[in-house]
Amino acid sequence: MGENKFKSGFVALIGRPNVGKSTLINAFLGKKISIVSDKPQTTRNRILGIHTSLSEQVLFIDTPGIHKPRHELGEMMNQVSLATLTDVDLILYIIDGNEAFGTGDQFVIEQLKKVSTKVILVVNKIDLVKNKNQLLLNIHKFAQAFNFTEVYYVSALTLENVNRLF
Repeated sequence: MGENKFKSGFVALIGRPNVGKSTLINAFLGKKISIVSDKPQTTRNRILGIHTSLSEQVLFIDTPGIHKPRHELGEMMNQVSLATLTDVDLILYIIDGNEAFGTGDQFVIEQLKKVSTKVILVVNKIDLVKNKNQLLLNIHKFAQAFNFTEVYYVSALTLENVNRLF
């Protein structure tokens, strides 16, 4: 008999609030398993989505947005997100292609530097990007701040390039 090449692993989707983590996990799975809303901090706990095929099983973990907490709930939500970083095989750091690199991103990157897990930068909402030059300058700032394994440009809403991540 041939050797079984079945693979499985845990993938965490992390990022700041409203970057499209829940929309992306729903796109991966082809169904709505995670709440999508314009309101920040809709996801308050880790949500697990499972994709299974004949050759693989991927367990996606949708986490609350990492942000500067203003209260105990915010602190707890950050702890949930950050605790996930050491429990997974791969991290997808989702950013909004229209948002400039800021102190919140620097905070997330400082947390990523504490783990040895591979991290892929996923630039979401590319369907809404108006200034491609500004986007490239922004991505350059991210690349200077952290050594990402790869960078992908996607639109979770229109599904543009989402299949390249899979």
